[in-house]
Amino acid sequence: MQKKATRRLWFRIYRSVARPFIRRPKFIYLGERVTEPSLILSNHVGASAPLAWEIYFDLSFRFWGTHEMTEGPFSVYRYLSRVYFYQKKHMRKWLARLVGLVGTPFAWLFYRGLRLIPTYRDARFVSTVHKSCEALASGQSLIIFPEDSSRGYFDNLRKFYSGFAVLAGHMLRKGTDLPIFVSYYKKKERAFIIDRPVRFSELSAGTTDLQEIADRLCDRANALARIVSVAAEDLTRRS
Repeated sequence: MQKKATRRLWFRIYRSVARPFIRRPKFIYLGERVTEPSLILSNHVGASAPLAWEIYFDLSFRFWGTHEMTEGPFSVYRYLSRVYFYQKKHMRKWLARLVGLVGTPFAWLFYRGLRLIPTYRDARFVSTVHKSCEALASGQSLIIFPEDSSRGYFDNLRKFYSGFAVLAGHMLRKGTDLPIFVSYYKKKERAFIIDRPVRFSELSAGTTDLQEIADRLCDRANALARIVSVAAEDLTRRS
């Protein structure tokens, strides 16, 4: 597993502006740590979890991200104003447009620096799988936010989309049985709790229903949420 890749200088400077606002989280592992290219499934918590992963996780990885955030400033503005701030953050429409307009230049630059792997909900998802395979082959893990956030971000996750399982199934057919880590980030405790890894072959044993697999892992993420507070408090006492 590669150490975290060095970002370009301009992005490191740009990212440093956000660092004072994102305090260092605890990474609490219930089992082994990430030691090989893996899929890491995380809740989103708005922008909080992606920023915490990007600034403080010390291994090489790529994010999956919605394709609208990779397609130029106008696409970024439409997504921020119509989807992120209006549908997910529940701002008034006029305020979502205003905040989206102000935030677009900053978000566009930030997502360029992240080198997101764009995700799609149509046949173009093939390109997501192809780029993901290249990243995994180079020694990078993938951090994926599979939750259904169409109505907003909730502590109790409503659903996981199954795109990650499509990728894992493809990799298994090619001879690579990916480990999958389910994690949950609790902003208040500033803690990621990361479950023991499970191989996709184990998850898919006895079923071909990828949504069933996604549902099981979503349930596991919600179970992790219930122990984040206890684990974080215990770690704090021992540190």
